Amino acid sequence: MEHNFVPLLLGADINVYSMARAFHEAYGVETIAYGMYPSGPCYGSDIIDYRVRENNDDPEVVLRSVTEVAQEFPTKQILVLGCGDNYLTAIAENLPRFPANVVAPYIDLQLMETLIHKEKFYELCDRYGIDHPATFVYKKGMGHDFELPFPGPFVVKPAESATYWDHPFDTQKKAYVLQTRQEVDAVLDEIYEHGYEDSLIIQDFIPGDDSYMRVVTNYSGEDGKVRLMCVGHVLLEEHTRHGIGNHAVIITEDEPALCEQLRNFLEDIKFTGFSNFDVKFDQRDGKFKVFEINCRQGRSNYYVTGAGYNLARYLVEDRIEHKPCQLTVTKNRHLWRVIPAKVAYDYIPSRYHAEMRALIEQGAWVNPLFYRADRNLIHKLRILRDQWRYKERYASSMEKAN
Repeated sequence: MEHNFVPLLLGADINVYSMARAFHEAYGVETIAYGMYPSGPCYGSDIIDYRVRENNDDPEVVLRSVTEVAQEFPTKQILVLGCGDNYLTAIAENLPRFPANVVAPYIDLQLMETLIHKEKFYELCDRYGIDHPATFVYKKGMGHDFELPFPGPFVVKPAESATYWDHPFDTQKKAYVLQTRQEVDAVLDEIYEHGYEDSLIIQDFIPGDDSYMRVVTNYSGEDGKVRLMCVGHVLLEEHTRHGIGNHAVIITEDEPALCEQLRNFLEDIKFTGFSNFDVKFDQRDGKFKVFEINCRQGRSNYYVTGAGYNLARYLVEDRIEHKPCQLTVTKNRHLWRVIPAKVAYDYIPSRYHAEMRALIEQGAWVNPLFYRADRNLIHKLRILRDQWRYKERYASSMEKAN
């Protein structure tokens, strides 16, 4: 069946592949994806027209890529999705410049910059009564003459991630977990010595392993009303230096109170498109604490599609077909993983193993990278090779669970 839209995704990681799979499953369409390198899960896929483009996240390059596809398919609507933080502001900057047949489901640049800047986001959380970790905002030039209002351990992370990664150094991490104030001072100095200029966030470390984490994925319609919310209970994350915090195993779960609070927030600020919140359960006071909002679907987005709620369909029915839709808050249990089962069982606490096995026996599980309709043998072998590398990655970065 011929469809009147073409998915165009910016990026090359599992986020892109997962959304491309969702489009293919729902509509049988091939996705166009622009990435920076001839590698990753999209390269060589039969369901993706993967195109390599240097400086792919530069705003002018983004405009050129989107315009080229719009001209290539002048009678179709081009659905543009950025699949990494580095693409979001480039898309938002170009919203007024995109050709008329382009549909980019994003908020304006001003609101986006407020939400992705952690200091400003936490100010919004305070205004809306959304719990977050106790926070101290450190400004460049403050030196070491300041007092932290909470004891260690501490978490240090950039308020603005995109410019932080523009200034790389050998020991650079997405976030630092530090035991002492002396370690905090050393990390602050090192980050600013390498060129980062924005504020840094110092937070109270919320105790608990990966299984205290949650992810909440949402889709808000063009009218600003939330159409879909799905909570994922994270059982395991990655622990490599650049991959720390990336989800590896998730089981969907029902958290109605958390969803209601976040829905009210999204609708009040008139958010549109995909969003996801990183959240951790604080066993000290029994509250969920929000870490950040991403103004896009996350790299683990297929945990929603795999559970029966195809994200591509929600987007197309809203922005292309303009169908009305009532809010869906998911309730069913479903397992998502992107690592081999043996690695998952080795590093996830044993209290979750029985449910994991039960869901697998029921067929209520998925690894989004293994898609039967994607028949390219070389692509499948590359995915298998990358899967088995996880054994070494986890062995070198964390201890096995009890």
